Amino acid sequence: MIKKIILGIITVVIFSCNSDKKKTNSNKTYSDITIVGAMKNVMWEGELDGNINLDTISNKKGLYGLGPESYLTGELLIDNGQSYVSKVTSDSTMIVKKTFDVSAPFLVYTNVTEWNEIELASNIKSIKDIEKLVNEKTTDFKRPFAFKLTGRISKAIIHIQNLPKGTKVSSPKEAHQGQTNYKLKNEEATIIGFFSTEHKGVFIHHDSNVHLHLITKDKSKMGHLDELEIENMKLYLPKK
Repeated sequence: MIKKIILGIITVVIFSCNSDKKKTNSNKTYSDITIVGAMKNVMWEGELDGNINLDTISNKKGLYGLGPESYLTGELLIDNGQSYVSKVTSDSTMIVKKTFDVSAPFLVYTNVTEWNEIELASNIKSIKDIEKLVNEKTTDFKRPFAFKLTGRISKAIIHIQNLPKGTKVSSPKEAHQGQTNYKLKNEEATIIGFFSTEHKGVFIHHDSNVHLHLITKDKSKMGHLDELEIENMKLYLPKK
């Protein structure tokens, strides 16, 4: 009888530990932000398959989000309730499709329905300038949070992941095989960004506090933003 009781206790403890382990791998919500998966798991552990299907996100009102497509075959952007996926067609061309029928190995998303508009000074030109300004303007914000910019860019470089089918990944170098860069000039565009000082390797790269995706006004070009020169844009921060 005592042996059965002890065995029962051990079983409950093991089950509880396994349950806790599963909980740590589930979606995480910080303030109004939901994070699914992690960039580091994709880059270092080769977890390329989908952790979330975008069409399972129920509240699409004022929905914003970004991440890569599963198996690193494209880039994803959700802009005000519309979801876009971009894919490489050549070293100079791409295709951008509007669809929620797509999945991601990691994704960060939120709902924002009201924004505060901020005019940018003429000396705000680069990604680093934007990062610094956003940080200065949001010292009393709950973090992480989403923001956006709209207007005209002078120059930009965006990239789309295009990992060859069947590639195994165990490092960032391997993960970026097939990545294709595109140079943009004199485009009207929207940039969706997420800011965090605490999520490097989760949805932010190690050398930045922002993750940015850009889409042109005509919706013909979209990708992860690497370099930027602003001509005339406005910044939008979520109303608290």
